[in-house]
Amino acid sequence: MSIVAVGINHKTAPVAVREKISFNPDKLSIALQEMLNAVQCREVAILSTCNRTELYLVQDGEFEATQQRLVQWLENFHNVPASTILPSLYWHQDQHAVNHMMRVACGLDSLVLGEPQILGQMKQAYSQAKAAGSMSLVMDRLFQRTFGVAKQVRTETEIGASAVSVAFASVNLAKHIFGSLEKTKVLLVGAGETIELVAKHLYENNVGKITVANRTIARAENMAKQIGADVITLAQIPEHMCNADIVISSTGSTLPIIGKGMVEQALASRKHQPIFMVDLAVPRDIEEQVSELEDVFLYTVDDLQSIIAKNIENRRKAAVQAESIVNNQSDNFMAWLRGLNTQDTVISYRKQCLDNRDVLLEKALVQLKNGKNSEAVIAELATKLTNKFMHAPTSALQSAAQGGELDKLLYLRDIFNIDSTD
Repeated sequence: MSIVAVGINHKTAPVAVREKISFNPDKLSIALQEMLNAVQCREVAILSTCNRTELYLVQDGEFEATQQRLVQWLENFHNVPASTILPSLYWHQDQHAVNHMMRVACGLDSLVLGEPQILGQMKQAYSQAKAAGSMSLVMDRLFQRTFGVAKQVRTETEIGASAVSVAFASVNLAKHIFGSLEKTKVLLVGAGETIELVAKHLYENNVGKITVANRTIARAENMAKQIGADVITLAQIPEHMCNADIVISSTGSTLPIIGKGMVEQALASRKHQPIFMVDLAVPRDIEEQVSELEDVFLYTVDDLQSIIAKNIENRRKAAVQAESIVNNQSDNFMAWLRGLNTQDTVISYRKQCLDNRDVLLEKALVQLKNGKNSEAVIAELATKLTNKFMHAPTSALQSAAQGGELDKLLYLRDIFNIDSTD
């Protein structure tokens, strides 16, 4: 039995190639079932994101034969020549495959080091494989262990603690100043990709209220619907500025949109309650002289880039710790996998049974020495032995039945030689 991970990602192929072998979520269940049969493997799972597509397999037989069948299946399923796919594929087997999966889940193989989204995508891949019935004991255990490693890395290192995008850094700075964002009011100026990311991060941090100002109302409304925000025009900014605790701007304007006088009026209306401002635009959206005002915290994109550079270095240092955790946990998983070897399993099971017997037999002998009726002692010993040996199988059968796991139930009946006619 062998574990294989094969994939294509942002490091090995451009988007023009990656998109050719990405999997539509609506067809993923079909793909998993086809892959099981075509590649002749025991278990399979598929992770498909914008930056990577990876296939995870538990299989028997020769690795080279599996490679050939898998490439042929990919070629047929996606209708893409093997010559287009092969140069971009990477292959990992056994512990290298386990190690790779864990690194991916921890964000150590991501375009942005330590990004957390990939873990959610791996959990989705796990759920889809479970639902499709293409996953069993080994892959299930591997995914569960992988999720545990990702959690450990997030808890014990600083891999995800530092902002490494201007959008994320803006929101992190706001949190640093205000503590909680739940009661803050935010004015976002612009509706491009950067502001959309800022809005997403603010929404995820349960910000109190968001207002989006944009030249084109229709574009701003599309974004606002997703986060429950209000929409205004750029011309309405002066009358709304006084309500904003946080102002973040990123437009394509060639001239500043927010001037020193506009901010002075807003501060007067707010009775000089501070405003946190971030200008992510180049050229500037907010006049440089705004930074001269008291009660204004103004950051530019250059300020954030210096913070981000420092944070990237912090993540690199944390990644060294994370790699050590991954290596240790992949060792532990492979030790568990080796424990599934038939001989080891039989030996362990027999030892467990004999240990249980010896404990109960010792208690019975003590009772006999103390003069207890021999028939009663033998009857009690037989009952306790029977209950002891029935406990694990009974629990497994009940769990499978209650969970509606028919395949597992039939498998257990076969193992314990339970005749349905009895």
